[in-house]
Amino acid sequence: MTTEQCRAARGWLDLSQSELAEAGGVSLSTVRDFEKGRRIPIGNNMNALRAALESRGIHFTEDGITGPF
Repeated sequence: MTTEQCRAARGWLDLSQSELAEAGGVSLSTVRDFEKGRRIPIGNNMNALRAALESRGIHFTEDGITGPF
């Protein structure tokens, strides 16, 4: 998942950064820093963010994202 995909998925789902952080069980600074390109979250945090988005209907593809369905 790229920073752009994360922002787009949040927008599609109308989730704030705080809501995504809570849903993924990560800190707000993890989401904020990732989306601003400051750092890439460690593996388990990235997986948690992706899982939180996917559980709400987002599907990641090689070409980008689709959803929600």
